[in-house]
Amino acid sequence: MISNEDRTRTAARDASGPGPYVVRISGEMDYDHAEQLDTVLGAAVVEAADGADIVIDLRDSSFCDSAGLRALLTARRRARTRGHLLVLAAPSHQMIRLLELTGTTDLFGLSPAPPG
Repeated sequence: MISNEDRTRTAARDASGPGPYVVRISGEMDYDHAEQLDTVLGAAVVEAADGADIVIDLRDSSFCDSAGLRALLTARRRARTRGHLLVLAAPSHQMIRLLELTGTTDLFGLSPAPPG
């Protein structure tokens, strides 16, 4: 389930610029949750500080289908137009395989899970 409570801002900031804006996702990113995912990620793009990376923390996400991927790609497009890099943190093997199969791996930054 994805909710506004899952959306958090990281306090870490340094002289090089704003810290990342972290969105924590739990559960499935599928057809049943795609609209909710799109809403949460759209809000993150608007709320993130100028130049901040938007980190999607996927360590508690169990599954992603084409509807979830579409929401991530839409968020990536929105983020790029506002100067943000969208990073997928701690993607599951299934998520990485979905990115590989769809040729979208290079469209996202990938990283380990953020602290917290």
